[in-house]
Amino acid sequence: MALQSTKKIETNRYEIEFDADKATFDAAVDKAFHEKSKNINIPGFRKGKAPRAIIEKMYGKGVFYDDAVNEILGPAYENAMKDTSFKVVGRPEFDVLAIDENGVKFKATFYVKPEEVNVKEYKGIKVTKDVAPVTDEDVNGEVEQARSRNSRVVDVEGRPVQNGDIAVIDFDGYVDGVPFEGGKNENYELTIGSGAFIPGFEEQIIGHNIGDKFDVNVKFPEEYHAKELAGKDAVFKIVLHAIKFNELPALDDEFAKDVSEFDTLDEYKADIKAKLEKRNEQEADRKVEEQVIDALIANLEADIPAVMFEAEAENFVRDYDSRLRMQGLDLKTYFKYTGLNLDTLREQFKPMAERQVKTRLALEKIVELENITATDEEVAAEYENLSKAYGMSVDDVKKYVEEDAVREDLCVKKAVDFVKANAEVTKAKKPRATKKAKESKDAEEKKADAE
Repeated sequence: MALQSTKKIETNRYEIEFDADKATFDAAVDKAFHEKSKNINIPGFRKGKAPRAIIEKMYGKGVFYDDAVNEILGPAYENAMKDTSFKVVGRPEFDVLAIDENGVKFKATFYVKPEEVNVKEYKGIKVTKDVAPVTDEDVNGEVEQARSRNSRVVDVEGRPVQNGDIAVIDFDGYVDGVPFEGGKNENYELTIGSGAFIPGFEEQIIGHNIGDKFDVNVKFPEEYHAKELAGKDAVFKIVLHAIKFNELPALDDEFAKDVSEFDTLDEYKADIKAKLEKRNEQEADRKVEEQVIDALIANLEADIPAVMFEAEAENFVRDYDSRLRMQGLDLKTYFKYTGLNLDTLREQFKPMAERQVKTRLALEKIVELENITATDEEVAAEYENLSKAYGMSVDDVKKYVEEDAVREDLCVKKAVDFVKANAEVTKAKKPRATKKAKESKDAEEKKADAE
């Protein structure tokens, strides 16, 4: 099995011719015969016992050729590519040119990574770093979320449903007097004001008392996921069984002790503020990196084969399918409820795929220009990180992730750091103090002067 010739067809597209010798092909045909003949019925012979010559006479000499070709094509192609430096992208197209006394002659046509890549400017990129200030409202918002997580549900008696309550209801929905799938439930706990149900439903629960039986009249949105209900008027028959609400804990030092490692509410709030400031700093750094990447893409010059974008979009689809499966769903179910299909999902991922491909090409070029490398120690450390992330031993990770791929990814990450380190970063000016804040600051300064 060897490479015979290479030919450039057009920019970034090549074809190669390669072969598999007769001995290799004959062995593959023999293997196909032994595997397939078990299921072949020939008159006069027990099933699977007919001689090869008889089968070939009845069905043709090439009856086992397709299976044999499929058996040897992959290894022959891989062996031929060892003698080239092509960086193939997308799936090659294969043709069988000849099957004769010399064996099998193949042709593969494929695209390669752009041979000419240029990044016009990657040093001195001008970016702005804008770190959002942490306000008292931000801190209080985090505290209120903690209170909500530590609330307890209590029953309500002696008053009707209010916004924010949990209404325990039976509901039975009808469109044109006919019940519809998914329109009925019992003892459903609906938080009023959550927006969990279609517009207008929850508001009509407000004001009713325990034991009330009433109708809720609504209209399904025109873009509702169930097409048979979209834009239709509906009536839900409601029975209100109970009213509950979340009782929040008191906002004091005891609350701080319960939800944190701190003894006072002030200490707890100070810690929240520090964490929010760190988060905002990280978010600002992320946006700086986005600006850098935007500039690299704008400065990239390359004739990129469309198959690179298509292949990356497929990667996004596979990743999305994996995430859905982790949630107990799959693409088929997702398409049913969203009205999308595989083509529309690919189209949605296309802009992200193009950005990813262009970013990678630009960064790989910078790795080349700046002679960026990754040490063996860094590669070993990355394998350790992957081992922890996947819950596998390092040896098992190495079976699935080649060292060259790890090294390349590390170099690309270093290229990002290199461009950021060489960027011209301007810090955004802090917003002016509001009139109220300024008046408060002036009052504090006057008080300090008087003292």
